[in-house]
Amino acid sequence: MEITYYGHSCFLISTQGKRIIFDPFITPNDLAKEVKVADIQADYILLSHGHQDHTADVEAIYGNNEATIISSFEVVSWFGNKGLTNGHPMNHGGGWSFDFGTVKMVNAVHSSSMPDGSYGGNPAGFVIQSEEKTFYFAGDTALHYDMQLIKERHSLDLAFLPIGDNFTMDIHDALKAAEFVGTDQVIGMHYDTFPYIKIDHEACRKLAEDKGIGLQLLQIGETTKL
Repeated sequence: MEITYYGHSCFLISTQGKRIIFDPFITPNDLAKEVKVADIQADYILLSHGHQDHTADVEAIYGNNEATIISSFEVVSWFGNKGLTNGHPMNHGGGWSFDFGTVKMVNAVHSSSMPDGSYGGNPAGFVIQSEEKTFYFAGDTALHYDMQLIKERHSLDLAFLPIGDNFTMDIHDALKAAEFVGTDQVIGMHYDTFPYIKIDHEACRKLAEDKGIGLQLLQIGETTKL
């Protein structure tokens, strides 16, 4: 499995010959100004919720090769009304088998509205299980006890967790979340993009090391293989 980071909470995952992009917020992100959205090819676009800092580049990436949008019913319907009709709606607790693996939509504690202020359904996270790896993409969330249910059902190889604080978990809660979901491998997200969510990278790495957690803070544009 190959992972490319495009800033904020946006990752492109290549697995089973398919390309899956999560929460594309690139063009408005000054930290990701070197990333060329027109060059990004994706087979699927997974959206954890409707906020603009997770959906800004959906239309552009969809237009590159008509990727399938996977999200809540409300988010998929909103994009469908804009002409992006290749979508797969889901809701909490539901799962579906795609050609890259299975997607399970799980709880997230946050809020959700679309960029125009309309209702965005409930925020969510995803557990992705493929023949290569099984991972948890938490989306924007607070720490919550439902995360422990993930460990009961899935054996995770890693988790993508927000660590920026203010709008989501901080590093302390994220490390507890890693314990809850049963992984010692974490890729951090939702940090540094805005002044509210600036973090001390070295301090976060030290806290993770002290807890026996491997924390990766990828550079924008960096690709890693697992």
